Amino acid sequence: MTLQELADQFGLELRGKPDHLIDGVGTLMRATPSQISFLANPAYTRELEKTRAGAVLVEAKKAERCPVNALVTDDPYLTYARIAKLFDPRPQAPPGVHKSAVIDPTARIGKDVSIGALVVIGERSVIGEGCTLHPGTVIGADCSLGKGCLLHANVTLTQRIRLGDRVILHPGAVIGADGFGIAFDKSASNGGRWEKVPQLGGVVIGDDCEIGANSAVDRGAIEDTVLEEDVRVDNLVQIGHNVHIGAHTAIAGGAAIAGSARIGRYCLMAGRSGVNGHVNVADRTTIGADTNIMRDVEEPGTSWYADIPAQPIREWQRNLARLFKLEALNRRVRKLEKSQSDSSAGEIDEDE
Repeated sequence: MTLQELADQFGLELRGKPDHLIDGVGTLMRATPSQISFLANPAYTRELEKTRAGAVLVEAKKAERCPVNALVTDDPYLTYARIAKLFDPRPQAPPGVHKSAVIDPTARIGKDVSIGALVVIGERSVIGEGCTLHPGTVIGADCSLGKGCLLHANVTLTQRIRLGDRVILHPGAVIGADGFGIAFDKSASNGGRWEKVPQLGGVVIGDDCEIGANSAVDRGAIEDTVLEEDVRVDNLVQIGHNVHIGAHTAIAGGAAIAGSARIGRYCLMAGRSGVNGHVNVADRTTIGADTNIMRDVEEPGTSWYADIPAQPIREWQRNLARLFKLEALNRRVRKLEKSQSDSSAGEIDEDE
């Protein structure tokens, strides 16, 4: 596409040659003259000044420092995301059903659906129009997929799972495994034993959600686990039973949400963060990396951080030794405060 075509399609201001041709995307340092790049982080301004890209998406205040063609936008990264879709080289799977797929006679398959090798679709499940199921995907009984869903290889939907329109599930995602429900029977012999609690709910995932590779969303114990629309989940994320996640929330890799927690709308959870069971998190809350939320977050729009950055081992050992002495130090301080308080009270009595 020419730069003028891109500018017209996405409503951008072009500073440069309208007929310059673009056939792909690249980073500032490695893009070629036929590729487009972007500057979203000021830390990369020096790379902008050295770039050989055919054009760069920039904010107006940075456009003067761009040595090549510039497309001016208020949000370079968002605009890049939209333009990059035009140059995605990955082929679309053609409609059709592979001969090795196993589809129950009671299942219903919509128009223009692509079903890959070794896909299994269970009883009474419904696959919406334009869905793509890549090889090895398993759809259990009584599941429903909306229009345009994309399930990559080896995705598993157990039973009674509902997906909205345009849901994307990456390889190895498991939707609807049993939640971690166990009750301890102290009366049993040999010290007691665990009793499994049946997980009788399902999972409901809204329109435009995306779940990363090897992430798990457990089915509800009684009611459903729910992800509202446009929830974005990274790889290796655990979402427990009966969790409710509000619309437009994004969760980074390695995060974990325990059972019956409620996450608000437009929340951000960084990598390896966590939320305890039965905890409520208000809308637009930001949870930093390695941060665990142990109690309700009631005020919307707040940020929570509690991680300890890495430090040299000798320094860490000294700090850890001091940490173990905090209780003794606390007792000494309280004793000194009480002594000071008693002394002050005695001086008042003498004055009287």
